[in-house]
Amino acid sequence: MADNLSTPFEKSAMTEEEKRQTSKEIRKQIVVFALMIFLTILSFLAVGADLIPRSFAIPFILILAMIQLALQLIFFMHLKDKDHGWATAFMISGIFVTMPTIAALMLLLGITKY
Repeated sequence: MADNLSTPFEKSAMTEEEKRQTSKEIRKQIVVFALMIFLTILSFLAVGADLIPRSFAIPFILILAMIQLALQLIFFMHLKDKDHGWATAFMISGIFVTMPTIAALMLLLGITKY
């Protein structure tokens, strides 16, 4: 019974079109992963080597972080695919709950004074 475990399948269950789509998706994910690594290195270098002014360092890093967040949601959380309406709705509602909570905590802790 275990003799044929090392022999390859004669035919794949995937069609040629599905194989092409899978290969294309893998290439996209590798490119996006490399882009996110580049953005991380860029943010470390920009602050570590004083390539940008100190007053722009935090907004610059936050901009890069937002780009990385969008790439991760779109490509690695598969929000670009169909039938992810509920996941998108929960993430958006989480953002609308999180932002006022963070703002209220900043006011209570005295970080932001109004």
